[in-house]
Amino acid sequence: MIELEIQTLSERREGLLIDVGRAVVMNGFTLQRQRFTQDANGVLLTMVVRGPARKQRALEAALDANERIISFNASTFEEGPPKPHFAASRTMVGQVPAPAPAVEAPKPVATASASEESASKPHSSAAPTVVQSAAIPMPAQATDAVPIVAPAAVADASPSVATPVVSAEPEPQPEPEPEFIFVLPRAPSAVSAPAVVEPFIELIPEGPDEEAVAKLLPKLETEYPEIFQRLQTLERSVPEAARESSLWLAGQRTGAWVFERDYAAGTRLGLNDAIENIGIPALRALVEVEHKGEQLHIRNSPLCIEGGQSSCKFFGGYLEGLLGPAIGSDSLSVFAVCCRSCGANECVLAISE
Repeated sequence: MIELEIQTLSERREGLLIDVGRAVVMNGFTLQRQRFTQDANGVLLTMVVRGPARKQRALEAALDANERIISFNASTFEEGPPKPHFAASRTMVGQVPAPAPAVEAPKPVATASASEESASKPHSSAAPTVVQSAAIPMPAQATDAVPIVAPAAVADASPSVATPVVSAEPEPQPEPEPEFIFVLPRAPSAVSAPAVVEPFIELIPEGPDEEAVAKLLPKLETEYPEIFQRLQTLERSVPEAARESSLWLAGQRTGAWVFERDYAAGTRLGLNDAIENIGIPALRALVEVEHKGEQLHIRNSPLCIEGGQSSCKFFGGYLEGLLGPAIGSDSLSVFAVCCRSCGANECVLAISE
């Protein structure tokens, strides 16, 4: 028997554990534990499975043929701190590009007026002088034209001969005041910072909180089978890394207690008979359950709420503590193929020796 650590990358989480768990079970492996992580690249699933070494290639071929899996990596499992997922994003937090340098706004220059000088000399033959503004860069939408005044008509200064005047020259009109145009440059648009991707954080599992479980067991035995509120309190009271292992230990000791109370006088059974005669009746005192082959389908588990965290570890430990003494084996393995908290319609537990 070997233990493998399988890391997969997929686009969607819904139903992923069902597909991968089916491939694991069909190739003779059992799932020890699993963990989901949402990443910028997609959904990262890490599983530890145990099974025969000769089936490793068949399992890898089944994973490679699964259309939902973008890529995967299978390696021998080693005890110690978990390895980072091979497809995890490595974007570092805080790498924001420096803002663009500020652009100094050009100072607008007003146009000098020449109307007073030209108004004082209405009969001058020279065109009025217009002083234009200094050449400065302006935005394309600005208008920097200054109105140019046409020269006024100048009457003949010499007296005319005795000829009747046919028409009189119109009185010269004063020139319009030139406009002072102030053009403000458009402020540079602020550079938006790129979205920061949260770093990949892999939770390191811890052992159970044995002290918390030991304090809880007398209450579970007293209030059995109405025990789910106590188990939810246990989940909240222990560290997150020890949540699943503490649930498993509470389930294992509760299952062993139920076996000693109700079934210890019976004869040793095979696995299927133990599931039918002990496992299902005991579980039905807690939840609605159906037996299909070597799998138990639990409906509407109070511990596994849709969109929450999976708590199937309690039922796995419960069945191991209940069925292990009945079949006389300590190698019984119970793992969750799918869970209602991960989007499945029901929780499915697979049982194998």
